[in-house]
Amino acid sequence: MDTTLTKHQMNLASIIHISTFSKYFFPFGNFILPLILWISNKSQSSFVDINGRNALNFQISVLLYSLILGIVCIPFLFFTAFDFFQMANLLEHNTHSIDLPVRSFYDLSLRMIPVGIAGLLFFALLILDVACSIIAGIRASKGILYNYPLTINFIK
Repeated sequence: MDTTLTKHQMNLASIIHISTFSKYFFPFGNFILPLILWISNKSQSSFVDINGRNALNFQISVLLYSLILGIVCIPFLFFTAFDFFQMANLLEHNTHSIDLPVRSFYDLSLRMIPVGIAGLLFFALLILDVACSIIAGIRASKGILYNYPLTINFIK
């Protein structure tokens, strides 16, 4: 890594980390904007290169964790929704009365526990993403290298 960092290099590294929030404005912005900034500036500074790789690796890791959680939740959601529609008897009566037997409702709520846990994990992943991106941006602006937690190094 460079022995002396210019303010421009520190600001650029900070912008790469903060640009991951562009996902809230357009799809895959958390990959596209940091990737453009990283590719166009990685040859000028090893500090910018390392920060760009860290930011992209973390975003890819968060996407992978989200996909795994989503795939794990699909069977629980499918079977729980199927059981709810079976209990509701919406198709048999024109009055659309919902018949919720206590035993079936208890079984349904037990099957929703994994979905609730996955929801909490999604929320924790969101908080981790936001907090770590902000911390990384602040540290990069001070010239300190930040290693994201739970990151798989896809880009070496």
